[in-house]
Amino acid sequence: MTATFMSWGMSHDPAWFLATMIGILVIALPLMLAVAMVIYAERKIWAAIALRRGPNVVGPFGLLQSFADGLKVFLKETIIPSSSNKGLFLIAPVITFATALIVWAVIPFDVGVVLTDINVGLLYILAASSLGVYGVIIAGWASNSKYPFFSALRAAAQMVSYEVSIGFVLICVVLYSGTFNLTAIVLAQKGHIFGILNGYGFNPLLFPMAVVFLISSMAETFRTPFDLVEAESELVAGHQTEYSSMSFALFWLGEYANVILMCALNAILFWGGFLPPIDWAPLYWIPGIFWLLLKMSIFFFIFGWVKATVPRYRYDQLMRLGWKIFLPLSLLFVVLISGWIMWTRYPGVAA
Repeated sequence: MTATFMSWGMSHDPAWFLATMIGILVIALPLMLAVAMVIYAERKIWAAIALRRGPNVVGPFGLLQSFADGLKVFLKETIIPSSSNKGLFLIAPVITFATALIVWAVIPFDVGVVLTDINVGLLYILAASSLGVYGVIIAGWASNSKYPFFSALRAAAQMVSYEVSIGFVLICVVLYSGTFNLTAIVLAQKGHIFGILNGYGFNPLLFPMAVVFLISSMAETFRTPFDLVEAESELVAGHQTEYSSMSFALFWLGEYANVILMCALNAILFWGGFLPPIDWAPLYWIPGIFWLLLKMSIFFFIFGWVKATVPRYRYDQLMRLGWKIFLPLSLLFVVLISGWIMWTRYPGVAA
């Protein structure tokens, strides 16, 4: 796109800036629309599981319910507690929302269809997504209220616990693909099993890591059964307790943007991303973005299904799962996969 603008007579820097801004809007605006629609979709999933109808009044089939909720929140008064740190109180939801958006810069929707195709895309995602906890911690502390403060402490411990196991899972993927570039990771999964199936998730050595990553991604996004950060039965609404109006809405937008991101990462890292599930030529006639969105939809259904059916963990169970099960398991598979790669790819060295 930069070259196109330059061919119209623009110099390089303005052409690059305009092309980048258009690319950001092309990703951010549909993402905001997707957040509204996935909230509607999730409410329909919960309703179906509970034998209810879900949203069905506002707009055809209730499709405008999320927009009505957004308008209602927008028109409400923003209340700032008198004893809070007002500056940090207001900036916390912005941090949560911004960190949820910047990660999408390196997500490949097809070959070449990515805003920034950097060689260390996986490291960028790990670094940028880990910043999201600061929004929760700052919100909890700045509210100057005991329940949000407890939530902030829980959030810090929970994210650190599960980011460790996620890091080792990503090492397994990097060892197999030999790159941190997300597009290259997807392409490395082409015909991975028997030259037919696309996806590391079909590999017996990597399937357990795919399961660990899926569960850890739920914990990273504070989803049920790991929603200890905003457990309404204990902490009212956690770090969101003192928030209202658009400040509250930004937390929700950031949370669902992160959920969609984790669905995309599950698809990209283990299930072929924008590749069709089977390495068969006619399937490649379908655009890659269709396959990616289809796989993301399946993972989003799993997220909603789990939230509607699985009871919340106790905090000791949450920590035990992260430190005593996932961490040793992911470390073991790093060793197993390293050994397998040395044995199969470098037999002389392994001997």
